[in-house]
Amino acid sequence: MTSIGFLGLGIMGKAMAVNLAKAGFDVTVWNRNPEKTTELVALGAKQGTTPKDVAASCDITFAMVSDPAAALAICQGPDGVAAGIGAGRGYIDMSTVDDTTSTLIAQTIAQAGGRFLEAPVSGTKKPAEDGTLIILAAGDKSLYDDALPAFDVMGKMAPYLGEIGQGANMKLVVNMMMGGMLSIFSEGMSLGQKAGLQGEQILEVIAAGAITNPMFTGKGAMLLAENYTTSFPLKHMQKDMRLAVALGDKLDLPLPTAAIANESFKQAIKAGYADEDIAAIYKVVK
Repeated sequence: MTSIGFLGLGIMGKAMAVNLAKAGFDVTVWNRNPEKTTELVALGAKQGTTPKDVAASCDITFAMVSDPAAALAICQGPDGVAAGIGAGRGYIDMSTVDDTTSTLIAQTIAQAGGRFLEAPVSGTKKPAEDGTLIILAAGDKSLYDDALPAFDVMGKMAPYLGEIGQGANMKLVVNMMMGGMLSIFSEGMSLGQKAGLQGEQILEVIAAGAITNPMFTGKGAMLLAENYTTSFPLKHMQKDMRLAVALGDKLDLPLPTAAIANESFKQAIKAGYADEDIAAIYKVVK
């Protein structure tokens, strides 16, 4: 069986690596804070010392980190993935970054003789735990084919989207729409309750109509309970909104609704809610 490396064991990465280990893959893990590797080692995973070490010892190495800066840092440098990737081995970055960052990582890996695939995911903590993520892959087709057994463990859908940058762009489109929806949803819930409506009844009406969706159901229950347990950190959604607006600027496409929603998330970060769930935007709106 293909040996798998996994770099980054945060909320998402840990759940994904656990599923790979439980599925019987030969997994080697690394995290900047090594204490987070304990559960994976208990499941039979090996502990790598550096990203270079992991990439040098595994057929395919996955990474799941927080932002473009972290994605570049884990790839570059004397202890980075590119230093250990070698000829023919594969590197798959599942972080949410912009297309420029993804292209730079692809070039770095190619120059080192490796194969690269970007594969950001759509989904939060629960889908990661359940293995039902949507994996948005683009880049080296041979690596995509080789990674399909692992993708099948981590996700329910893994379309191949073509050249490098298209996976990143698809993820930004999806998260931009999700952030915008959550912003207007928070405004609607706030407006309805200030007008004297019961929050539970608002959710019931939404669930019965044309705008029903799983996010409104799940996040609606959270905000009514004032429960902001993190499955998707608010600061990461703001990062994605910022990257989406920047992509619009690059393509000369005005995105006024997304830009306004981005400001709401920035306001929530300033209010101290950066590490809470994205549903915490409701606290700023209400």
